Amino acid sequence: MVSFLKALVYGAGGVAVVGMVALVAFQERLVYVPVVPGLARAYPFTPARLRLDYEDVFLRTSDGVRLHSWFIKHSPPKPGPTILFFQENAGNIAHRLEFVRIMMQRLQCNVFMLSYRGYGESDGHPSQHGIIMDSQAALDHLTQRKDIDTSRIVVFGRSLGGAVGAVLVKNNPDNKVSSLILENTFTSILDMAGIMFPFLRWFISGSGSKGPKILNCIVRSPWRTIDIIGKIKRPILFLSGLQDELVPPSHMQMLYSKTVENNWDCRFVEFPNGMHMDTWFSGGDRYWRTIQLFLDQYVPEIKEGNLNFQVDDDKGNPSD
Repeated sequence: MVSFLKALVYGAGGVAVVGMVALVAFQERLVYVPVVPGLARAYPFTPARLRLDYEDVFLRTSDGVRLHSWFIKHSPPKPGPTILFFQENAGNIAHRLEFVRIMMQRLQCNVFMLSYRGYGESDGHPSQHGIIMDSQAALDHLTQRKDIDTSRIVVFGRSLGGAVGAVLVKNNPDNKVSSLILENTFTSILDMAGIMFPFLRWFISGSGSKGPKILNCIVRSPWRTIDIIGKIKRPILFLSGLQDELVPPSHMQMLYSKTVENNWDCRFVEFPNGMHMDTWFSGGDRYWRTIQLFLDQYVPEIKEGNLNFQVDDDKGNPSD
């Protein structure tokens, strides 16, 4: 019996050591996947292929990293909202262009698509600290543009992008962002670790669960959305696909519950057939109506004649 207990203790210790080594060595590769297996890192196509009017925008972050992004302009120019879109963890912004094309049709908006560092044509290597700086550079760029209504900037994040967006909005409480939309976002990477690798539940967990936290300190990209969301005072729309095969829908419910403790300007909408990546597609008209109603309430259209953006040519380029 004693030998069995010793073996059990040694086995648990071995699992802990293996888990710690794997996390330290490979955790960024698990969280950030700029290149999907079988696909190239380069963009397979640009917005031009979908006949979208766009410009390449290169940004420089506060730590000097050069980022690439696309500003996709509604044509003809309209005084609609501008969506700052943050993608999921895998692939690049080109893989989201069909979604963006339909978004622009349905919401009459502009869209700014940021390539995180290490993704697409952006330099650097992804990390939580770095991507937070990337998102701030994107928002700062938008607030300085003269060809959009800067009072109607909406942050939209899906999955990892929701965690990115939540931190950005929390860090900018000065009304640079009018509202936030989260879709199929997790409570934290700490909670997701135990879902993706069940043995890690014995060593890692976030505040969204009651598990032990003895190895939390070695997780370099914890993305604690559950600890951020309650500090946001801007309106928030939660879009939850109930068939999400990656992030349990309960995570979105927990984020919403945390939010309404201090923020009543939020909406939670479920889509029974929505999976992690296709909620926008399976949700159909109801998905887009939900977002439009949210924007109508919290990001209202300004009256024609009170436009505060300027264009000086037929491509909508900003005037000096």
